[in-house]
Formats: sequence, structure tokens, C-alpha cells
Amino acid sequence: MASYRIGELAKRAGVPTTTVRYYERRGLLHPSARVGSGNYRSYSEHQLERLRFIRAAQASGFVLDDIATLLGLRDGATEPCPDVQRLIEDRLADVAGRLADLKRVAGVLEKSLRLCREQEKGGHCEVIDTLSVASKPTKRSRPA
Repeated sequence: MASYRIGELAKRAGVPTTTVRYYERRGLLHPSARVGSGNYRSYSEHQLERLRFIRAAQASGFVLDDIATLLGLRDGATEPCPDVQRLIEDRLADVAGRLADLKRVAGVLEKSLRLCREQEKGGHCEVIDTLSVASKPTKRSRPA
């Protein structure tokens, strides 16, 4: 069975060693052993496959908390599909919310660009003026 040090594992998975260490801190990945006088981390093919699973799940849109759940389901003895479907539904709802936010931002930027082009004056920008006014602190009422 193959054994890898952290640098070899990272290279085979196509990630930096800092990513491997981060996944370890998050509890998603653990070295199979510590070896040598330097107490080096040693990883097996199983950890390499697990690291690749984590990366594939991230590329599919899952966040690390979801991935921890997926790993638990994958490694468990129960039928995981209903739980996986709930995770996917939650992630889809999150993506839909972010898309709505991005569409709102796109609308604001398009409106700002139109305003900027319509009211362009030499050395003066209406958008900067609007943002400057919006960024000023408001007067708060003082407690009695």
C-alpha cells in the first residue's frame, strides 16, 4: 500500500499543502500515521481518495460543513440518498439566494453606469457624489 508525506499527497491531489493542513484542522482529513524521527505525517491511498472526494464535492458547490456530512454518510452504514438530497436542496436554495443578490447588484451597477454616462461632467461624477453622501454618518438622536 502506498504511503505519502504531506507534500506528495498534496501534489497527487493537485492542492497546496496548506489546503491539506486546513482540511486536517477542520476534521475532514487525518494522516494515517506519524513516521520517522521527524514525526512526519503519512497518508495512504485512502486519504488521497478522500482528499480528491473533498475537492470534487467543493467543485460541485458543497461547502465544507456539507462535505463533512457527505463524508459521514459515505462512510456510514445507512442509505445516504435522502440526506444527500436534503443537502443538495439546501445548497440549491443558497445558490438561488446568491443569484438573486447578484442580479440585484447587477441592476444597481447598470443603473449607476447609466447615471454616470448621462450626467458626466468634466471632473465631476454623480455616482461618486451619491456614494459620498450615502457614506456620511447620520445624526443619531441623543438619549434623554
